[in-house]
Amino acid sequence: MNTQTNFDMVLFGATGDLAMRKLLPCLYQAHVAGLLHPEGRILGVSRSELDGAGFLAKVESNAKIHIKQNFSDSQWASFIKRIDYLTVDVTRAEHFEALGEKVKARRQTENVVVYLSTAPKFFAQACENLAKVGLNADNVRVVLEKPLGTDLQSSQQINTDVAKYFKEEQIYRIDHYLGKESLQNLLALRFANIMFEPLWNNKYIASVQLTIAEQLGVEERGEFYDITGALRDMVQNHLMQMLCMTAMERPASLDADAVRDEKVKVIKSLKPLTVESVNENVIRGQYTAAEGMNGYLQETDVPAGSFTETYVAIKAEIENERWAGVPFYLRTGKRMAGKVAEIVLNFRDLDSHIFDGSQTAPNRLVIELQPSESVRLYTQVKTPGAGNNVEPTALSVDMGKEIPGRRQEAYERLLLDVINGKLALFNRRDELEAAWEYVMPILENWAENTQAPHGYPAHSWGPEAARELLARDGNRWHEEQ
Repeated sequence: MNTQTNFDMVLFGATGDLAMRKLLPCLYQAHVAGLLHPEGRILGVSRSELDGAGFLAKVESNAKIHIKQNFSDSQWASFIKRIDYLTVDVTRAEHFEALGEKVKARRQTENVVVYLSTAPKFFAQACENLAKVGLNADNVRVVLEKPLGTDLQSSQQINTDVAKYFKEEQIYRIDHYLGKESLQNLLALRFANIMFEPLWNNKYIASVQLTIAEQLGVEERGEFYDITGALRDMVQNHLMQMLCMTAMERPASLDADAVRDEKVKVIKSLKPLTVESVNENVIRGQYTAAEGMNGYLQETDVPAGSFTETYVAIKAEIENERWAGVPFYLRTGKRMAGKVAEIVLNFRDLDSHIFDGSQTAPNRLVIELQPSESVRLYTQVKTPGAGNNVEPTALSVDMGKEIPGRRQEAYERLLLDVINGKLALFNRRDELEAAWEYVMPILENWAENTQAPHGYPAHSWGPEAARELLARDGNRWHEEQ
């Protein structure tokens, strides 16, 4: 793909962590690959009182260090020629007059991308001030960084406020998990291979596991994390996207609304949770001190006695013809034994066996999103010798090795899609609000629940209660299989 669209990208929060660690390094990679229009411009804006040279100095020290490949001094020098800076406080309407003049002065711009890497509480005011200076015309696209609200009501309010100034097709609600190549590959695996789709249903699949595990703790983000927690930070967005891509029906096409229509159907088919079913099917965990590492309550800026969860496990059910009776186990946690994001489909066992040992290990399909991108199919093969024993062996495909070429980071892919006006990998309002609606009973239950989260030692695979959640159905987590 060669992007020829001439653009202005306005990065609000340009001096912040996301811009320096992800957005600018990913734009650099797109620049090196020749995917940005030669005249495309990046305009950093924030409250910081800086001139252009001051901002470039900050980019030099804070963004450049995150470029791990394809770096050269000459490419860097040509990249930073794209960058300019303007001091803008989103709460001060008069600052937007200069912004509007600066953007409109470059008449050859085909479209304008406004990336709001700010706290969500500023989204409405920023959009109102953009509209006042005409930066909500049809060629303007606004990117809303997560978290989009803290519950259903706040999410609906943000969406309603933004919709006063931008049409739905101009709004790009970003979830970087959707930019992962391996998650997009899931659709190809299912819908471009005849051997998988006929088996992708409750007749052949016994259970599904979706995992996002992190080895790091909350580090220095204790104050932010304590008012967010794992449910808001990971389940309502990233895990829900993994669920949709795994369980959705075949879309009529790969057009944005065709794909997103099917994702919405999945979320709306989830069996609703109640206070009682939350107690039975949702596990709230919090890591404790182990191996010389702090527990969550010992981390910086975490209040004493906090019940904020660093781990969540959910048994979910999809009430439709394809998935009825198949449990979907979702889990995420910090300070876990490994860093992994994966989808595991456990196939049903055979009704009868003629080989010894085959009943102990049904087939499994493991789709790994990180740290590597791979697909592993566990099948039964006969062991050498005169006996009739079989054992599981993995047929494995390493995407990075088997499919050569540069792998785009998620944010690079998504930024290019915004520039090109491609909405398929961004959340639609009804999809996002359906996800919030599903998790609301959990939030409401925990707000009233005085029982402390289940503890789990740092660098373990989570609390014992999460193992028991699966054991009730005769299942085990993937790492225990």
